[in-house]
Amino acid sequence: MEVIESIVTDAIEVEDSTTTVTTLETEKSKTEFVWTLQATWHLVHVRLDMDPEFDQPVCKKKKLWETVAERVTAKLRAEEGTDVSVKAFECDLKWRNMLATYRKNAERAKRLGTNSVHWEFFKEMHEVLGRSYEEVEAQRKAKLNGTKLGKAIASKRFTPILPTPTATAPQLPNTRPPQDLLQLYLELQERKLNMWAQQKALEERKIEAINNLARAITCLSQNNTIPVPKECLTDTPVSPGIPRN
Repeated sequence: MEVIESIVTDAIEVEDSTTTVTTLETEKSKTEFVWTLQATWHLVHVRLDMDPEFDQPVCKKKKLWETVAERVTAKLRAEEGTDVSVKAFECDLKWRNMLATYRKNAERAKRLGTNSVHWEFFKEMHEVLGRSYEEVEAQRKAKLNGTKLGKAIASKRFTPILPTPTATAPQLPNTRPPQDLLQLYLELQERKLNMWAQQKALEERKIEAINNLARAITCLSQNNTIPVPKECLTDTPVSPGIPRN
């Protein structure tokens, strides 16, 4: 009887667990945030407004992205009147993908002009992110002026270290210039970061689904316990017509 009970209970648990997994996947797909055009514009405006905070030498990016997510969520709820919500890692991942697209269009704009770029977010992002290196360096020095660190740097005299002259090697016809190699390396690093963020988000979803499934199986096992008849609890069977001593 114990073996039969175990088989019946396992069958019930497997059937109910399959239904639970399907329900969890359906609920997860419903709660997953979808980036509409309006939501993307809100992300662009909020992130560009907070660009000086992200450019600080010492800052907590996680806290900043949580602030970005809160502001984008507030704007969407104010306009749509729903309980829509976007998470910090979703904003971070979306912005990384947009930065990759922006850099490609920025290179195209350098070669062919800004009129050749038709990406709708390029102009808005280029006004903030398209500043030259000299402008960024001038702003950095202006921030350092009057501070203890700036005075310490200005008071020191640095002896320049000149590179040792070497014989110039003939350039091969198919070799890439150093700038293209650096750009290629930066793009590869950006792709690795994007893949890592996607993998991290996927692992978090898996862990959450496994925890929900474990809780559901525990509840089902407590609710679907089959009672054992009293006849099965006796050690020796009693033949009919023979009274027990």
